[in-house]
Amino acid sequence: MTAQEFGKKLNENISKVIIGKEHAIRIMTAALLAGGHVLFEDVPGTGKTMLARAAARSLDCDFKRIQFTPDLLPSDITGINYFNMKTQEFVFRKGSVFTNILLADEINRATPRTQSALLECMEEKQTTVDGETYRLTAPFFVIATQNPIETAGTYPLPEAQLDRFIVRLHLGYSSRKSELEMLASIGETHPIDSIGAVLTAGDLSAASSEALNVKLGEASAEYICELGDATRRSEKVRLGLSPRGLLALKKMSQAYAALSGSSFVTPDHIKSVAPYVIPHRLICKEYAVTKAGSTAEEVVKQLLDDVPVPTEKFE
Repeated sequence: MTAQEFGKKLNENISKVIIGKEHAIRIMTAALLAGGHVLFEDVPGTGKTMLARAAARSLDCDFKRIQFTPDLLPSDITGINYFNMKTQEFVFRKGSVFTNILLADEINRATPRTQSALLECMEEKQTTVDGETYRLTAPFFVIATQNPIETAGTYPLPEAQLDRFIVRLHLGYSSRKSELEMLASIGETHPIDSIGAVLTAGDLSAASSEALNVKLGEASAEYICELGDATRRSEKVRLGLSPRGLLALKKMSQAYAALSGSSFVTPDHIKSVAPYVIPHRLICKEYAVTKAGSTAEEVVKQLLDDVPVPTEKFE
């Protein structure tokens, strides 16, 4: 299955539940093909959790959900060694991260100690418990949600953990037409109960391989580096895009190009994904008085307008 076919089938299935958010679904799909993780950040009731559930149901993969709360422990996520009285030995009980798709709901409600339990899992696809390292099942995809408005009882994600998410998405409110369709579609049962898996782990693996093999020309690579350098030179930015951020932009651009049916990355592909890849990785000088990273998003928008777009010929 091609990446374009994969994206079309996933979008069509999720759109039965989430109406009018095709672009957000497309960006999430690109993140999945790029092997990254997604952070949904928006006000309550905009469909963050429902979109994550619909994506999980669409793929024939293992799925687990963790409702993050202040009393959640790291061992609830990674697992724990317990003493088995029958065998008189310690046995490892796997945590929720041993799955293919993990929904971390309201991730900012857990303590920093618990949040940090996901760092190794998200970056290295493994977890270490009592000195023993366990590999996670492939694919491993984290979809996290958080509410940026309500701050009581929350613990903001540190920059190191935000950087583990390849994209951050804001769903926003739906259009009037989409809301009318939503009201008409929900009766005694919810549409989420009627959708099933339309794609397999093998389909995901094939589409991901195609995405990672999309050609990134020299001019496009230079454009990515120039955007990163521009964030570091900006007078409004205290901490610019890291090398890991550049790699994330490259992978997302390749995945987005593959979903478009293209065999090479163009500057338009880079510009399409940059607003979702870069802002949450920046620390702006006005950060202390900024809500939901709006200043960083404005900086990225301005840089995309200011940085010259290269031209490149492909044979």
